[in-house]
Amino acid sequence: MSQQPVLLPYTDPAFVADPFPLYRQLRDDGPVRRAVIAGGLEAWLVTRYEDGLAALSHPQLSSDVRDASDPRLIERLPATDRESVLRNMLRSDPPDHTRLRRLVSKAFTAHRVAELRPRVQGIADRLLDEIVPAGRADLIETYALPLPVTVISELLGVPVTDRHDFQQWTDDMILRGIEPPDPARVDGAWRQMRSYLTTLLEAKRARPGDDLLSALIVARDEEQRLDEDELIAMAFLLLVAGYITTVNLIGSGIAALLAHPDQLRILRDDPALLPGAIEEFLRYDGPVNPGIARFAREDITIAGVNIPRGATVLVASAIADRDPEHFPEPDRLDIARQDNAHLAFGHGIHYCLGAPLARLEGQIAIGTALRRLPGLALAVPPDELRWRPGGLRGPEHLPVTFTFDDATAGSRS
Repeated sequence: MSQQPVLLPYTDPAFVADPFPLYRQLRDDGPVRRAVIAGGLEAWLVTRYEDGLAALSHPQLSSDVRDASDPRLIERLPATDRESVLRNMLRSDPPDHTRLRRLVSKAFTAHRVAELRPRVQGIADRLLDEIVPAGRADLIETYALPLPVTVISELLGVPVTDRHDFQQWTDDMILRGIEPPDPARVDGAWRQMRSYLTTLLEAKRARPGDDLLSALIVARDEEQRLDEDELIAMAFLLLVAGYITTVNLIGSGIAALLAHPDQLRILRDDPALLPGAIEEFLRYDGPVNPGIARFAREDITIAGVNIPRGATVLVASAIADRDPEHFPEPDRLDIARQDNAHLAFGHGIHYCLGAPLARLEGQIAIGTALRRLPGLALAVPPDELRWRPGGLRGPEHLPVTFTFDDATAGSRS
């Protein structure tokens, strides 16, 4: 296996639209490959399922970017309050991770999330009420984006009217594309986000509500289970992570169905297949791409390949989830696929806390769209769809047409 790093060609529109032929080649070449990823960073790609599963639980692979030897990873974070940005459970390891995750885990259990179903359904129906009469829409801007933003805003107690502000700051900090980020822009966005969250938390201290941020303030002020920087970092993480990947799950899932009319027809005929279809969308073209970053605390060996201390290890879930050794016919979309234990939500102690909520939102959003938008079809040729180029994958826009009649307008759940 060649140790010369392969360049992932994010400047090539064909690769951005469909990276999977190159991913297949990388996996066939070997289980671990050095690669230059978005922004010119170098990482070791773990390309096969069993190796990826093991790596996500490897005791010497850290989630803390401070364990990385490449200084550019730290430099990409906001210069202002950089330590504060790092103090969230996504970037921490035990014991801090255990303590922080325990504070919010009860809000995301399957039982608690199931109680949100009527509200999520109501949001989906309201959004579709607004677009159905037009017979056409951009389903990202009008549906896939506002649905999870509204849900997480209500869960946290954030005014939904503020969503355009925090979406813009998030875009500036996270959705950077393929080029290295502008440090001044990232820092400015974080300053605005931190100021916003500080003001919001002060308001909730004065007038607490029945929401997750108010509960975290109690944990901070009365129970001393986290400090103020951790509170800010937790609020930021929950707000951003609560919607950003779910948008892509919904958008990519609908796009996949429109590209596979046979699967669309099967799902329309049997809506009971929807939970399994969500798992297949996550496996087939998940929202995190190429995968999940870890950092080697010491020299380690994965699949016989020596990886030096401080290296970035990218558990390439988008590649591993099409490993033919684990998934029969992995490049085929099959909404009835069985034993679909993908890596899109990670594995181990960092398994996505919001997975039950993302699944619920995906099921309701896609199921409601299929029921209420007969004749759903792309409004542009498939090769005109634009996809996010790195890190977080999904269609930037999803222009569609559909049939409108009185029966459609009244087919709410």
